[in-house]
Amino acid sequence: MRTVSYIDYLQREGELLAAAADKAGELTPVPTCPGWTTGDLVRHTSTFHRWAARIVAERLPGPVPEDPMPDEPTGAGLLPWFRDGHGHLVRTLRTAGPETDCWAFMPAASPLTFWARRQAHETAVHRVDAESARGGELTPLDPDFAADGIDELLTGFHARPKSRVRAQRPRILRVRPSDAAAAWTVRLSPDAPPRTERSADGQADCELAGRAQDLYLMLWNRLPLTAATITGDAALAALWRETSQIT
Repeated sequence: MRTVSYIDYLQREGELLAAAADKAGELTPVPTCPGWTTGDLVRHTSTFHRWAARIVAERLPGPVPEDPMPDEPTGAGLLPWFRDGHGHLVRTLRTAGPETDCWAFMPAASPLTFWARRQAHETAVHRVDAESARGGELTPLDPDFAADGIDELLTGFHARPKSRVRAQRPRILRVRPSDAAAAWTVRLSPDAPPRTERSADGQADCELAGRAQDLYLMLWNRLPLTAATITGDAALAALWRETSQIT
């Protein structure tokens, strides 16, 4: 996916998040983020928008500690503050050149591509959180964008040593969206992070199939396991659910 497309998705998802949060109200609990209110969600997301914008704009080498979540703002100032930070991030990414050199914490074609992709998916997942607080139907995700988010999660986040997904013996999990030209084979072991191949070759102990949007949100623990069609050992899908949280 092109960098400019990620930035377009980031802009869209941030606008949808703000609209959902406005309708939900600041003090409404977020079902997909137990213990959080919509206000907590908005402050968290905007704090990460500002952190990413600072890294790109100032060409910071890394690692760069995450910015602390602010106690303020609240009330009438919250959503204008969010929109200001979101807009600043979008403008920063649009005006940064492809040669921009700054810290990125996962492999990518360039640091700019990394931050555009990461913030697009960060914002999309939290937009779903805001819509879960608002109630009603979720705004659909483009299947190719959702498949890209699955790829980032499996080949990026869970390739890192800090991934907690482990199996007592070698196991193979397959993820296969029905509406995108992609599939992943995830090899789990007792003592190493998962190893993911972008293919559907060979046998799998468990396969998760369904729309890319549903698989994306299920793998990010925003939808239940029943959002996918599970073939094979359902305990392996449950293991993912129990151990895959990204912090």
